[in-house]
Amino acid sequence: MNGLTQTLREVMKAFAQARGFDRVLEKVTVVSAAPGKVTCEMKVEEQHTNKLGTLHGGMTATLIDCISTVALLCSERGAPGVSVDMNITYLSPAKIGEEVVITAHVLKQGRTLAFASVDLTNKATGKLIAQGRHTKHLGN
Repeated sequence: MNGLTQTLREVMKAFAQARGFDRVLEKVTVVSAAPGKVTCEMKVEEQHTNKLGTLHGGMTATLIDCISTVALLCSERGAPGVSVDMNITYLSPAKIGEEVVITAHVLKQGRTLAFASVDLTNKATGKLIAQGRHTKHLGN
């Protein structure tokens, strides 16, 4: 495991122990990290689901938001930024007990904006669950 991966594991642990909404990330594990790219995994549990027993759309959005932000922290600039726009396409359900792989890539960072893409896939089948694009304002 590289140092960046270990550092991000500590960041995710801090999210999980924080007060407030970010605690929903307590079951997310960082698998690997490289500059501008992060891969995480999470087993879908009842607390992550909707009434149909599948991964809740809001949880999917949170994963896309937070894991893309972590990928930005791994970039050369290392700034988390603030969300400007997020688009999510929901493609297939993830059921309780299934493992989800979350892979975030920083597509581009400019002076004030950064763009990231995030894929959620079923670990066992490789099937795409959701895909998100996240735009963040980095400040000056």
